[in-house]
Amino acid sequence: MRIITSIFFLVYVGFIHAQITFTEVASPSGVGLSCGDTFLGNGITFHDYDNDGWDDLTINTDGSSALRFFRNVNGVFSQEFLLLPIESYQSKQANWVDIDNDGDKDLFVTSDTEMVRLYENTGNMNFQDITLTAGFPTVNMYSYGASWGDYNNDGYLDVFISNRDEVTYNIPNFLYRNNGDGTFTNVTVSAGLVTTANSSFCSAFFDFNNDGWQDIFVANDRVVYPNFLYKNNGDGTFTEVGASSGAGLYMNAMSATVDDFNHDGWFDLYITNTSAGNVFLMNNGDETFSDITASTGTAFNGWGWGAVFLDVENDADLDLYVSGMLSFTNINLIPYAFYENNNSGIFSQPAATGFEIDDESSFSNAIGDINKDGLIDIVVANDEASDIFLWKNETNTNNNWLKVRLQGSVSNRDGIGSVIEIGINGNKQYRYTLCGEGYLSQNSQTEHFGIGLNTSVDYIKVSWLSGIVDILYNIPANQEIQLTEGTAPLSADAFSDERLDIFPNPTHGLLNVRADQQIDKIEIYNFLGQQVKSFEITGSMEASLDLSPLNSGIYILKISSSNGLKQLRQIIKN
Repeated sequence: MRIITSIFFLVYVGFIHAQITFTEVASPSGVGLSCGDTFLGNGITFHDYDNDGWDDLTINTDGSSALRFFRNVNGVFSQEFLLLPIESYQSKQANWVDIDNDGDKDLFVTSDTEMVRLYENTGNMNFQDITLTAGFPTVNMYSYGASWGDYNNDGYLDVFISNRDEVTYNIPNFLYRNNGDGTFTNVTVSAGLVTTANSSFCSAFFDFNNDGWQDIFVANDRVVYPNFLYKNNGDGTFTEVGASSGAGLYMNAMSATVDDFNHDGWFDLYITNTSAGNVFLMNNGDETFSDITASTGTAFNGWGWGAVFLDVENDADLDLYVSGMLSFTNINLIPYAFYENNNSGIFSQPAATGFEIDDESSFSNAIGDINKDGLIDIVVANDEASDIFLWKNETNTNNNWLKVRLQGSVSNRDGIGSVIEIGINGNKQYRYTLCGEGYLSQNSQTEHFGIGLNTSVDYIKVSWLSGIVDILYNIPANQEIQLTEGTAPLSADAFSDERLDIFPNPTHGLLNVRADQQIDKIEIYNFLGQQVKSFEITGSMEASLDLSPLNSGIYILKISSSNGLKQLRQIIKN
């Protein structure tokens, strides 16, 4: 069972147990204010919107006030007025996303009382509303969550909008393709997505089967609708595989959190629910999930909304924080849960963490680093006009850390959809980069790794959506690394699959393939899924392929051997 992976990981990484301590610092940090009182809550974003290296706060509000922006200045937040003239409308989620790959953050805002809005950053944090010219509807779609990914691997971020239409029951979710020219096209029908209303709260782009194409998980409210898992077919269409994968549960799903809690390279799902219990799904690596809620001790059994994985004490495992809504009719509900990973994949709720003062109903939460000290902090949007919580991580530990921030060049500029792998003494951790996650939230763009007592990391490996793989070696601990796509390409002998080695990638023509079993056939397919070349390999475990006749671009290699079929992405630059 893969859950055991983390046991052995921590044995070799080493860590110092620390008393976990959080202090609520919203007011002294300059953000002692309320989101308002909104039905089913407001979102919150802990994301560096001005690219100065400090995680800022963006706070969604009810209709009585405008979206609020707080710039982080050396650990203290100062309010800014970025959208002028100021518009006051009820907003649900704010996504900072570079839609045009120009290096600055644009802003997308959802609402359940107004239309969605897209604001282009024209430079120097000046914004103009381009919603209409971009092609988004001008009517209220009762939109809650929005998540961004590059489903067709063209280098531009597309958006999936979750609509919870419980007024007309006619508005489905929508997938909008980014055309790369400031406009978007509704491709919901052509992509093969469900076109009926399903009371959806949130979604997440992630690659659940590690085939290089981003899939989409959708959390649906109401037990009459199952959750959706859209498998990306790699040709611009999706197949809904919720039932066959085990992710298509009938529940009151509020949100989904994606991470790899057991270090096996397959990304898992944590789905919040009513008091019937949250669900923790472990990715089995064969396009199915197993429910491990009971064995991990993470059911919550409150009224769960936002959830986030984070390594609180930098001991190289992922803990879990969950926000909960209170109810005057059910006094047994809890306002939050903090689950500490006990270095074995089993979670418990430690005492005296500082969270005990929390008696507020809350919906959304997000993580970032207030003061760049390498300890991850949490911001929580509370309900019923109560001030937000800003939980500063003050855990006293000697454990070390590493942060990684990505900049795409061939892939989308934000590096969304990339897999970051680090290795220490043969043991690995993985992170997946998302945009618009949890319940109406967005986390820091900087991915954080706790590394225990280790003073360095053997390597950082980044697999981009373009197919490019970059790697850095021997990185000292306790620093932030910014890695630009293509600046540290994987060398021919740097990495190999357990049974397969392919190099170079990208290639300018000649491609080498080595395996530990006989290779039977190698087929090459283009972006549209059309076979463009085929090689019969008889009785050999090695092959050199001449791909120079093919045009530059991204291709899929299907390699058949006695080990089965392996699919890989290959970039050709001729």
